Amino acid sequence: MTETESDAVIEIDKMSVDQFAGAVVLILGAIGSLLLVVWQSKCHCRVNLCYIFQCERRPPNEEELKTLADETKGLKDKQNKMNKKEDKILDKEKEILHKVEEQNTPRLIPTPRKEPEPEPEIDKLV
Repeated sequence: MTETESDAVIEIDKMSVDQFAGAVVLILGAIGSLLLVVWQSKCHCRVNLCYIFQCERRPPNEEELKTLADETKGLKDKQNKMNKKEDKILDKEKEILHKVEEQNTPRLIPTPRKEPEPEPEIDKLV
């Protein structure tokens, strides 16, 4: 190597403690989000973290699927009940508006304004 090639090497400045802490937080956050995505997936996976502990995620079995289906059905029933109540309320509102339009209630006509009377002038005593 010549001296010009060794001068082209990139030098990295020393980092401060807060910059190092920020870098560590970003790295740990990225690793944590990746593990969260893998853990929440429905695929079969096994996590081995430095041989300290092993976690295993398997797809839900038939019993879990039945409970999930029951919960989903219950939520759909509740939503249907709420929709029916909303429809009833909207129908009542339409009926009330229709009745009001049919009645053709007379409208109040504003009376013309009267001009204020001028104040009497006070004679000056001389």
